[in-house]
Amino acid sequence: MTPTEYLRDDQFLVSTDPARLDITVIHRYLAEESYWAKNIPLETVTRAIANSLNFGLYTPDGQLVGFARVVTDRATFAWLCDVFVLPAYQGQGLAKWLMRVVWSHPELQGLRRQLLATLDAHGLYRQFNFQPLAAPERYLEVRHPNPYGAGSAPTERN
Repeated sequence: MTPTEYLRDDQFLVSTDPARLDITVIHRYLAEESYWAKNIPLETVTRAIANSLNFGLYTPDGQLVGFARVVTDRATFAWLCDVFVLPAYQGQGLAKWLMRVVWSHPELQGLRRQLLATLDAHGLYRQFNFQPLAAPERYLEVRHPNPYGAGSAPTERN
């Protein structure tokens, strides 16, 4: 897959080029700041990124300040996960722009199903047509609320 890049008027950039990703920044955010991946090992983040369609969000000088990962077969299904914009860059419409870029990507068109899980960003995702499951009785899961060790408290948020 050839990397795709999108440039905003203020020179923020979204790129699918895996070589541009700053794995250190992504891992630090997920392991230390996120509620869904507390204490996630670096090797797990690296493996997840290697097997996903990734979107890095960069400042005009090339610093990674946001990220979104899509687990997909690029034909019928996509699971959006690990979405974040660093706190210093929030409130500038970057998360909304990142979502527009993700869902306009050529390899994510014509999908039968798009899913995500969120504790606190329903308002953002509803703007992109996400709704509660239409038939939750059809979905099953195997859930491991504390997969990354003792440092992560098992809660309904994980």
